[in-house]
Amino acid sequence: MEDIAKLRKKWGSVSTEVKDGITVHYIRQFRSVFLDTLYKVDVYLPPDYDASTRSKLPLLFFNDGQDMAQVKLTKTLHRLFLEEKIPSIIVVAIHAGDRLHEYGAARQADYRNRGNKAGQYSRFVTQELLPFIRHHYPCHPHPSQAAFAGFSLGGLSALDIVWNHPQHFKMAGIFSGALWWRHCDFTKDNPDACRIIHEMIHADKYRPGLKFWLQTGTMDEKDDRNNNGIIDAIDDTLDLIKELKSKGYSDADIYYREVEGGIHHPYTWGQVLPEFLEWAFGK
Repeated sequence: MEDIAKLRKKWGSVSTEVKDGITVHYIRQFRSVFLDTLYKVDVYLPPDYDASTRSKLPLLFFNDGQDMAQVKLTKTLHRLFLEEKIPSIIVVAIHAGDRLHEYGAARQADYRNRGNKAGQYSRFVTQELLPFIRHHYPCHPHPSQAAFAGFSLGGLSALDIVWNHPQHFKMAGIFSGALWWRHCDFTKDNPDACRIIHEMIHADKYRPGLKFWLQTGTMDEKDDRNNNGIIDAIDDTLDLIKELKSKGYSDADIYYREVEGGIHHPYTWGQVLPEFLEWAFGK
């Protein structure tokens, strides 16, 4: 574990700021060899953080780290810490790079070849960034104390990474997940076919210990491709829950939150962020 001065020696463009009582380390040039890309990564630390502590803190990774201000992460963390709703945790927010190609399902791009770098992105997270964070910050070593979350396509990516890397993460937070992601174009004859994440979970074995938090908004969208009176965002999420239950996951492993009037926007995601944090890390 190292303090900010030592991090600067290694990474140069590292700055720090205190927002709402939360210390934030801004790493501006984290290089991924797998993607040959420099990433912006923000690390949020609790008020009682001590670089020399022996305490091991739960860990939360977030895709779309550039949206943390919009979802009011620091204000939410500050309140939950103050009210002792959650213990001290470390949040790692990864700013999106080539979002449409890096987020997705690692095993298969969509029918327009979007998500074709999702495999490299997964390796960046699990083989480059996660080891760095665990080396430099006092993280709890057990995956049951590690979550990965994201919004929309970032939520799909987070779910894919958790599902395929249970040795690193045991909890997935999917806010308005882009679960429609498909490997073939829409057809009227079979409107729900080809959904990549549903097919992946259907084909795979049960992963012990995984937990899933899923959220939709009744105004996430207006599309209803199968004309059943339920918007696709909700349909796809409910169908995913069915797949998870068919694998052996119970209601205790799955939390579903449907926000009446909720929209596909950080405003809604920020409203339910406290619920997710308490679900994942609540005392």
